[in-house]
Amino acid sequence: LFGRTFYWYGVIIAVGFILAMLYCARHCRRCGIAPDTLYDFLIWMIPIAIIGARLYYVIFQWGDYREHPIDALKIWEGGLAIYGGVIAGLLTGVVWCRKKKIPFGVMADVCAPGLLIGQCIGRWGNFVNGEAHGGPTTLPWGMTIDGQSMVHPTFLYESLWNLAGFVLLHFYSKKRRFKGEIALLYAAWYGAGRAWIEGLRTDSLYIGSVRVSQLLAIISCVAAIAVLARQYHRIKVAKAFYMPKTDENKGE
Repeated sequence: LFGRTFYWYGVIIAVGFILAMLYCARHCRRCGIAPDTLYDFLIWMIPIAIIGARLYYVIFQWGDYREHPIDALKIWEGGLAIYGGVIAGLLTGVVWCRKKKIPFGVMADVCAPGLLIGQCIGRWGNFVNGEAHGGPTTLPWGMTIDGQSMVHPTFLYESLWNLAGFVLLHFYSKKRRFKGEIALLYAAWYGAGRAWIEGLRTDSLYIGSVRVSQLLAIISCVAAIAVLARQYHRIKVAKAFYMPKTDENKGE
């Protein structure tokens, strides 16, 4: 187009970003965030998240770049890790929200459903690249890569898992009980799915014999569930303590 080559991988990721941003802007007032405030945050968060996704991948695949480090900058050749983007986005959010005196949990709740939209769509970039697939399978929904044997379409598994998570968070967010709840539910949901799906993939990033993203998924899922359980217990106790007396329990 106009003398330049555009790759489906980049186009799909861009579409995911745009749709996620539009969704968050439409529903951010539900959490008390104005659209303009959200846009100001995304101007910083999106490019830093992309850098984080690339940096995470390069660090754990350094053997591919050791002899030609400049290649680490060639993001258009592929090589992004979503957890790197999430970590970079979280750090950006903590710093930005503190500077703007906005509760971080509120901004995280706004962005969490949008993040699932971006991840759901972005995984199809892996499909056009023929990457992020699993090992051999005889299941009827298996797919072939370059005419080879049938493999697990793990990119599809994760895309569908993220879609289901988005639908659940979209409807549940109307009943949000505390700041940060939606973000924690995202971490628990995505972590649970990624821990299982990562075990099927053949292109995982490793530390020794440990799949990095699988370990991170398990840790984030368990941590999120623990915090959610603590917060729900506090809410339950608070409701019981402040419950107004009725005629039935006045004398108790």
